[in-house]
Amino acid sequence: MIFRCTRLEGARLIEPEFHRDTRGFFSRTWCREEFFAEGLDTEIAQESLSYNGKRGTVRGLHFQRSPHQETKIVRCIRGAIWDVILDLRQSSPTYLQWQGFELTAENFRALYIPKGFAHGFQTRCDDSLVSYQISTPYAPHAAGGCRYDDPLFAIEWPDQATEISARDLEWPDFISGC
Repeated sequence: MIFRCTRLEGARLIEPEFHRDTRGFFSRTWCREEFFAEGLDTEIAQESLSYNGKRGTVRGLHFQRSPHQETKIVRCIRGAIWDVILDLRQSSPTYLQWQGFELTAENFRALYIPKGFAHGFQTRCDDSLVSYQISTPYAPHAAGGCRYDDPLFAIEWPDQATEISARDLEWPDFISGC
């Protein structure tokens, strides 16, 4: 695996290394030792899938409040998404900055998202499937979010949102206490 630094402190874009032959290829997508060597969280408590039927669907921006903060490894295993992370760690030099990444079934990239980030994505095609490896079990009482279109962040989504949950539309602006 190739771990690439991002503009946001602690986040990594992970690209697989392929071993190809006449059958196709083999590639490792998770290795505790390699993650540990990079100084990354190696705990995985659960794995989840998100199916999204319609292009333009937005999910997020979601996070878990302390002490239930999550590290996530996100990959698109069918279709394509524009994946966005937002640094909410007040002590971070990249506090309140965001960055987006194209994750597709064809590029095989994964995104490592440290604790203290909000996360969301927009589907770039119909029938997209997203896989999450998560370090901490989900705690509904600790769930939080920020509006995907909060003017403070000015996130550049590639398409107009076609589907978004009522809950995600109701998150307050950050200034109001997301």
